[in-house]
Amino acid sequence: MTVGQISLLIFALAFLLLVLALTVFILRLTRSVSVLTDDLDSVVRSSNELIVNTNELVEDINGKMVTLNATVQAAADLSETISSLNSSVRRKSSSVSGFGTATKTGFTLMLSKLFKKSPKKTSKKTK
Repeated sequence: MTVGQISLLIFALAFLLLVLALTVFILRLTRSVSVLTDDLDSVVRSSNELIVNTNELVEDINGKMVTLNATVQAAADLSETISSLNSSVRRKSSSVSGFGTATKTGFTLMLSKLFKKSPKKTSKKTK
């Protein structure tokens, strides 16, 4: 064998080793991509279920918010009514206070006598 043939044989063996190494690398890469694809499919399925559950939860919350809005509006209306009543009582109170202390005392005395309950005594004689 000549030096050229020996160098060609070494080149052929090196090329064969390179092809084998690339083949092993590509097979492992293919397996890794397959595993990643399976894992990604699993994640996508789980995320789809999570999105469906989230959408149901948002719809439920929106429904409850409608009910809560009505309750809050009723409380606001009640607050306005109480505020109006409070203003009316203050106006009436200030108009009564203009009569003076003696008038208020007389008015209070008259009301207390008017609403005072006097116990009625009934006597039955038993023999």
